[in-house]
Order: sequence, then C-alpha cells, then structure tokens
Amino acid sequence: MKTWGTVAVSGLLIIAALVTGVDLLMIAAALVAGWRIAVSAWQALRIRLISIDLLVVVAAVGALFINNYWESAAVTFLFALGKALEKATLNRTRRALSDLVEAAPETATLLRDGEPVTVEIWELEPGDVVLVRNGEQVPVDGRVVAGHGGVDEATITGESVPAEKAAGSEVFAGTWLRSGVLRVEAVGIGADSTLAKIIHRVEDAQDDKARTQTFLERFSAWYTPGVMLGALLAGLLTRDIELALTLLVIGCPGALVISIPVSIVAGIGRSAKDGVLIKGGEYLETAAKVDTVVVDKTGTLTNGRPELTDVLAFDGWSQDEVLALAARAETASEHPLAEAIIRGAEDRGLAVPLVDAAEPVTGHGIRARIDGQDVTVGTAALLREQPDPAPVLELNELGRTAMWVGVNGQAVGIVAVADTVRADAAAAIAALHRRGVRVVMATGDASRVAHNVAAQLGVDEVRAELMPEDKLDIVRELQDAGRVVAMVGDGVNDTPALARADIGVAMGAAGSPAAIETADIALMADRLPRLPYALGLARRTVRTMRINIAIALVTVAVLLAGVLAGGVTMSIGMLVHEASVLLVIAIAMLLLRPTLREDQPTLRVASREGVRV
Repeated sequence: MKTWGTVAVSGLLIIAALVTGVDLLMIAAALVAGWRIAVSAWQALRIRLISIDLLVVVAAVGALFINNYWESAAVTFLFALGKALEKATLNRTRRALSDLVEAAPETATLLRDGEPVTVEIWELEPGDVVLVRNGEQVPVDGRVVAGHGGVDEATITGESVPAEKAAGSEVFAGTWLRSGVLRVEAVGIGADSTLAKIIHRVEDAQDDKARTQTFLERFSAWYTPGVMLGALLAGLLTRDIELALTLLVIGCPGALVISIPVSIVAGIGRSAKDGVLIKGGEYLETAAKVDTVVVDKTGTLTNGRPELTDVLAFDGWSQDEVLALAARAETASEHPLAEAIIRGAEDRGLAVPLVDAAEPVTGHGIRARIDGQDVTVGTAALLREQPDPAPVLELNELGRTAMWVGVNGQAVGIVAVADTVRADAAAAIAALHRRGVRVVMATGDASRVAHNVAAQLGVDEVRAELMPEDKLDIVRELQDAGRVVAMVGDGVNDTPALARADIGVAMGAAGSPAAIETADIALMADRLPRLPYALGLARRTVRTMRINIAIALVTVAVLLAGVLAGGVTMSIGMLVHEASVLLVIAIAMLLLRPTLREDQPTLRVASREGVRV
C-alpha cells in the first residue's frame, strides 16, 4: 500500500506542476517517487552491487542539476509505477497457489469418548480419530476407519472428479468431502501433512534459479556497470550531459532481469495446481530438453495387479457358468490370481458364495467340491482328459496366465488373467510421440509379456528381463548417445535409474512424502498423461523465457537507436522501458492459463468369444 501511495502522491504533484507551472512541485514529485528508489540503490551498494535503481537515481539527479525537472519527475514516477505494477503482478503470479495455502485447515472435529469436539489442528496427535461430515474439509492426512464418501482432491492431485473413499483408504489434509461421512485416523498433522509438504516444495521450487537465470544475473552484474561507464564516456566525448543521462535510463536491463524468474514462478505454479510438482527452475529447463523417456512397466504402464481378461466356455457351458465355478473354487485360495478371478466375477454381477470344501494342489492350482461336483482351476494336470493345449498356448503368447476350468475331470472352459494395461497409457505414449519423445520400456518381466504390452501401446523400444542395475545401464547408455533422459518409475527397484537420469519422475506421489521431497518431477495423481503434460509445460515455459529475453534485448536496441537518432528523450525511454517490463510479465502470466487436457480412451483388447472384463 505504501508503494502505491508513493506513486499516487508523485503523480498528483506532477499534474499540479503541469497545471500551475511551478517547478518546485515537479522537484517534489521527483523526490517523492525517487526516495524509495534511492534507498534500494544504497542497500544494493552496501553489498557491492550496482543495481538498476542506481542508474535511475543517477539519471534523475543529473536531470535536476541541468534544470530538466520534468524529465527527473517523469523518470522517477514511471520507474516507481513500473516497480509497483511489477511487484503486484509478480505477487499475483506467486499466488497461483494461494488456494493451497488457504486450503490448510485450522480446526478439526475430534471424536473424544465418542463425542465430537471441535479442536485446533495443533491439539491433534497421531492416532486421534476425527469426524468429517459432508461439505467439510479433511483436516489431516490419515486413514479412513469407517464411513464412505467422495473426496475432492483437486488441491493435492489436480483431479476434478471426487475420489471414492471407504475404510482403509488414504485421505489428505486440505481436501473436501463432497458426499458421505468419514471417520479418519490421523497420521500426518499440520506441517507433517502432504499439503504442507507440497506448499513447502513449491515455494522452494519457485525460488530455485534456472541456469539461464543464473547466467543473466552474472551478465547483469557486468552489464549495469558497463552502461554507467558507457554513459560517462558518451557524456565526456559529446559534452552532452542529457545524452549521457538518457543512455543511463534506456540501458536499464529491468525486463531482462525479470524475464526468467517470472516465467519460472508462473510455470511451476501452474503445474502444481494441476498436480505436477517440478523441483525448481533448473529441472524445468532440463525437462524441456527431454527427448527420451525410460518407463517401467509394472505399476506404471500397467495397473500393477492381475485382472481377469478372458473367459472361454466349451460344450454348452456359458461364460458366466464357467467364471462362477472358477470364482467359487478360488474363494479357498489367497493367491493374487484367485483374487483377480473373484473380482472379475463380482464385476459381472455373479454371486460368489464360499466353496463347500477345497484343497490346493501345489504347482497346479486348486480342487474344490461345489454343489456335489469336483471343480478344478489350474493346469491340465488336474484334468482326467487332456484337452487341446492350443487355446492356452495362444493366451500365454499374449502375455496372459491361462487356467483350465474342469468339472468332474473334463475341461469346461478357460479363464485367463494378466496385469492389464492402464486405460490412459496409450494416450500418454501417443502424446509423448507427438512431442517427439522416444519411449523405452525397461522391465524385469518376461520378454513375451513386455513385447505384448509394448505392441498394445506403441512403445518404441523394449528392454525386458532386467535387474535394477540393468535399468541404470540403459539410462547411462542413452545419455552416452547424447539423449536427454527422463526415467519414470514407482518402485524402490527404480531408484538407481531415477537418480542417474537427467530427470527423475515419480508416479502417484500423493501418498509418498519422500517422493515429493526427492523426485525432480512428482506426478501427484497416479495418471501417466501428466508426464507429457509436464514436459509440454516445461517447453512452453522455456519458450516464454526466450521470448521475454528477446523482447528485453530488442527494446534496449530500439531505444538506443532512437537516442542516437535524436528522437528518444529520458522520459520516453523510461516509459518504453517500463512498458517492456509489463509486457514481459503479461506474457509470462499466460502460463497460468489452465491447459491440462486428458483423454482417457478405454484400451480395448480383443479376447476369444469377444469378452474383455
């Protein structure tokens, strides 16, 4: 407010001077607007820094000494106005995450002896159970112990659709319950919450300098004294003090200095609102250069858990009958494949009562007694009559685990499961290709499984049957070939390759504070399309930085030409200079526009008898 008050008073004094013709009012206007600039220049000199403010002060004081009061007042007023607008605009840019900060809850409803009590957040302890009602804010990171509801997690993950939560689900502080009622056991409170860590990370990232910014700061440290020396020499050679002072004004590298940080702040702020945390300006620049992405398969390109993919029925049996028998038999098993079959049956609306009696057959499957019949699920060894192995071999070639379903020793069908491809993976790979990025799959899985997934997604290169250290070697090999590599992973086994890559990307980091702190780029939501979005935003940000640098340099060059031609005065020079600063900021603020568009087509994989579940 003080800044704008100074600008307002200075402006009114200039108007009064123009109306009355009193020079003292113009001098007063220059002093009112200039004293803050002078203080800033002095503070910079104390740390042996020749700042832009010093150029303006010298020019303004010089104009006063040659009785050019209008130029002195105009220069200081315009510079002060520009500073005020720059500060306000930059603050607005930094407030791109204000909704995050404002989202931090202050109170919670604690269940004390079963009774709800409103308490301050700092009064909570890990293990406390809090009540969250419909329309209320989740006050802590925690685990749902009872209840069901839809939670708006946009502040954490950037997702616009509420996430369904039930007992055992994770919830995050600062999110909103849009339906239902939840009881949540507190795990992370206040500064230990995911929201607090995100805010801290983004604040640090916005202050982190890009390599280009560091270079420009070193350049400015030499450029500003050079301008002063050049203006002094011009004054001595031409004996034209006004020319020297004008050169000081037009030589101000303000737009050049502000062009990089404002772009970084806007770019990182925008990405964070969309659920992508970029560690800092340096990583933003590097991400813009990425031309190769090495991606893990399990849990990254695939869902990370087996799902039912195929149901085949023989000799008068229906698919639902075969699947129901297999699911009932597997209720006696705790194997992950059994869970996939049961889930698949339930998704079809089939009843899956517990089996009457069952016994596992080591290495082959399970044998159960269902409605008076002997039912087997597993290898052909469990059958009395050996069926044609072709259907199972065909499914195995597609990377699926196929199991015979038998009744009284005869095969009645086949069920197959596999770690299915993410619904959004194909769209993500296609988006990377559109950006000219090569995609390499690196997995420890079997070669045939990996190649099958790669064929579905259009991956450029497949490296299969790898150990963790092999992934590291692949990243190093690509870098030695001149590639800028991003490594995407979700597990501990990917850590060495993540550390070696030019950019390490963590998937689904919302539930992992360690990933938020350590990853170069953290995709808060478990959504692969956020990766091409992040790389695209990085490229937009770097492009904006370059445009702004060009504007700054062209402005100085045009003004210099105008001075030499005799058509640019000190006040006009400052006006154009401040206009260029505001233009640079305005262009950077375009980065704040929402641009996230995610297309998630369901990946359809043909199965025998036309069934995909």
